[in-house]
Amino acid sequence: MKNILTAAVVMALGYTATSGKYHTVKLNSAEPDSANYIYDTTVRAKLISNQFSFTEGPATDKKGNVFFTDQPNNQIWKYSTDGKLTLFMASAGRSNGMYFDKKGNLISCADEHDQLWSISPDKKVTVLVANLDGKLLNGPNDVWVNRKTGGIYFTDPYYQRDYWTRKQPDIDGQKVYYLAPGSKVPVVVSDQLKKPNGITGTADGKYLYVADIGANKTYRFEVQADGTLSQPALYVNQGSDGMTIDNRGNIYLSGKGVTVYSSAGTKLAHIDIPEPWTANLCFAGKNKDILFITASKAIYILKTKMKGIE
Repeated sequence: MKNILTAAVVMALGYTATSGKYHTVKLNSAEPDSANYIYDTTVRAKLISNQFSFTEGPATDKKGNVFFTDQPNNQIWKYSTDGKLTLFMASAGRSNGMYFDKKGNLISCADEHDQLWSISPDKKVTVLVANLDGKLLNGPNDVWVNRKTGGIYFTDPYYQRDYWTRKQPDIDGQKVYYLAPGSKVPVVVSDQLKKPNGITGTADGKYLYVADIGANKTYRFEVQADGTLSQPALYVNQGSDGMTIDNRGNIYLSGKGVTVYSSAGTKLAHIDIPEPWTANLCFAGKNKDILFITASKAIYILKTKMKGIE
């Protein structure tokens, strides 16, 4: 297959959180001409198992093993590079989105008690964030770790859970937070989104992507030296539950299957997943070229021509 690359420039409207003013941002990228650039479109995603209640939060360790959650059953599972599926942890805090830090700890959005956890390889749990000024967070949903700095970003939308006793949020607004290394107090880095959900960032730690699933949009932010965000720009008019990024800067959004966009925001591919909802995804395997997909009660894999940065 011959790849034809064309130069592209996408103009996006951004806002400044402090002033509320909008500005125009240019996103530049070389873009492929077809979905075959991403994966062999004659091949469908392979079902691995549909034994779960609802799968979420896939995260890849340094070896390429994937850890994911079965949230209704309060479990974290492991899918190894040799294709073995094993239970890693029960009583997992109703973990949702997860991501590995550079030390090999699994950072988890544990929304049973609306906390952010760090789970060590030997399953020791450290609560990183227990509350915000004595009030419960809405329910940490998805997380990304800047491995250049160790800083943690997480989204905090409100989804009423049947295992909660409360029936309304303790805090106002649904926001994006940043937890600096060594800190136990997260700070708000975006309060402009309707319902932030999926989140990911670039390998160099310079850009953060956040999906506003409530407004059906995804934004790109510039990461500042102190961890705060600036220069937010509308990336694409599509929201996402979970999301990931490959080493070419393409972004993979989930929901009704998987939709792939270039770094400039041009749609490259749509990967059909035969399930009611595709919740999340990451790159896995020894070469990080296997797209691992959590969808409703199932997990799927798809060989790609890209590699992830996890």
